[in-house]
Amino acid sequence: MKRVLITGANSYIGDSVKHYLDTFGDLYAVDIKDTIGWNPSCEDFKGYDVVFNVAGIAHIKETKENSHLYYDINRDLAIKIAKTAKEAGIKQFILLSSMSVYGITEGFITKETPVRPTNTYGKSKAEADEAIFELQDNDFKFACLRPPMVYGKGCKGNYQSLRKFALKSPIFPDYQNRRSMVYIGNLCEFVKECIDDEKYGLYFPQNSEYMITSEMVKYIAENNDKKIRMVKCFNWLIHICGISVVKKVFGNLIYESVDMINKYSIEESIRCTEQ
Repeated sequence: MKRVLITGANSYIGDSVKHYLDTFGDLYAVDIKDTIGWNPSCEDFKGYDVVFNVAGIAHIKETKENSHLYYDINRDLAIKIAKTAKEAGIKQFILLSSMSVYGITEGFITKETPVRPTNTYGKSKAEADEAIFELQDNDFKFACLRPPMVYGKGCKGNYQSLRKFALKSPIFPDYQNRRSMVYIGNLCEFVKECIDDEKYGLYFPQNSEYMITSEMVKYIAENNDKKIRMVKCFNWLIHICGISVVKKVFGNLIYESVDMINKYSIEESIRCTEQ
């Protein structure tokens, strides 16, 4: 049995990973620790084999007033948890990081791509990653996960915006783009594999296929018995448009073809999300 401590309560990804690992019966014993106001001590990690830190600030609008929270939680708390876990003898530390550390909305990212965050969220994540990598040694394995957009039933974020559009609009641009994304079920499987194989290093957990935005919208509509027609008449405008939200929806943003998980296909993942 592997004893896993997930640090960060009320996290969509953390809760999903616990639920997933719990389905394997006695192979895993998983607890979740609320990190609000927590000052970690070695005693808190007693008896655990793995720590998976998901505590973080996300999905809120950045302002000057709240910028310190990103550094307090995404960076300082993450580093404190990792250092204390190492002192307590934890053998593997898994950190939920982000694609945002690269600071781009379009392009191709490899594991050699330099980290150049452009917002507070990305900067806080990048600084935590760097500091925790410095803690790694033969007795303390560190797996840094930088997933792309995560989607799944009940997940917040850009998927919900696309879903609303798919259920309201009679048409959608049939524009061929590619985006790395990861369904929550595939991400949970990847975390399980990290624990099982005691992985360490940098990882880009993602679906086994790149997503085409128009295909995602089509699958969402089909799973809700909604008719939507794909049209090409707007493609020229999308191609020349410099508006950031258009680039975010129709631009190409992909990781290199590594760390792909094929437990759920794209079509299956949308069906599960829409059930």
